[in-house]
Amino acid sequence: MHIVVTGAAGFIGSHTCQRLLAHGHRVTGLDSFDSYLYPAERKRANAAELGGVNLVEGNIRDPAAVALAITGDVDVVCHLAALAGVRPSLAEPLRYLQTNIEGTGVIVERMRELGLQRLVFASSSSVYGIKPAAGAAFREDDPCLTPASPYAATKRMNELQLSAYRDLFGLGVFALRFFTVYGPRQRPDMAIAKFVDAIAAGRAITLFGDGTSRRDYTFIDDIVTGTVAAIERVQPGAYEIYNLGGTATISLAELVQTIERVVGKPAEIARQPDQPGDVPITFANVDRARAALSYAPTVPIEVGLQRYWDSLPR
Repeated sequence: MHIVVTGAAGFIGSHTCQRLLAHGHRVTGLDSFDSYLYPAERKRANAAELGGVNLVEGNIRDPAAVALAITGDVDVVCHLAALAGVRPSLAEPLRYLQTNIEGTGVIVERMRELGLQRLVFASSSSVYGIKPAAGAAFREDDPCLTPASPYAATKRMNELQLSAYRDLFGLGVFALRFFTVYGPRQRPDMAIAKFVDAIAAGRAITLFGDGTSRRDYTFIDDIVTGTVAAIERVQPGAYEIYNLGGTATISLAELVQTIERVVGKPAEIARQPDQPGDVPITFANVDRARAALSYAPTVPIEVGLQRYWDSLPR
């Protein structure tokens, strides 16, 4: 198939492009090389690994750039481009609304113009907000009415935006709720990247809260497997939401201890209060994805952290 991947030079996008090429697909990428959360040079380094991808440089809010990437012979659009990050969205919520809502609108309007009807969209586990039943895994039938940050709200708005396009125009949508993805090429502002870098260098790490918050971390290879399965299965007129997670949780304190073992150094810890927008736990139920996409995560956190550490230049 001919597949367009937005955010192609980013963390998840670059890995997805490579897997799609390995599956024999033709891939066009779109990326703005935005430097908002981390230097554009890192994305350009990712792009250098994407031999075989027709890469268009442009912003998803720019209809002309989107038109260059999404042409009439495209089979599926995999829309990964977005402004990510819970804490940065508290500082600039309008920027997140403009990129994530308007940008997605430009993408689906281009698809509607061309009669394209298959879209895979990257949503987020953050749409679930704070769950009252701390031990229960998150299920896709949760109404998700209380996202805890502007970023999370934009992702839930995107899901509703795309549901309307299915109902009105027959757009087929698989929305994938990613649970805290990590691994080689991950954004340097993410917790695992910051902790590994600081502990290895002997710098202090900042921990927010008492260390009991828990996350369902998902290694990049598992996320890409689920994403490519969705790309290869989405059909016109469908609307489905799937959790893609690691299906196990680890506390912040346990995560730091595991990184200490992998890096071989103790952590110096500076503690701060809980941050607005953070949630106490994320925990994926993946029954739907297992049934529909044959999704089965295979990389436990200890193995994934070791693979990430081994991938870093030293």
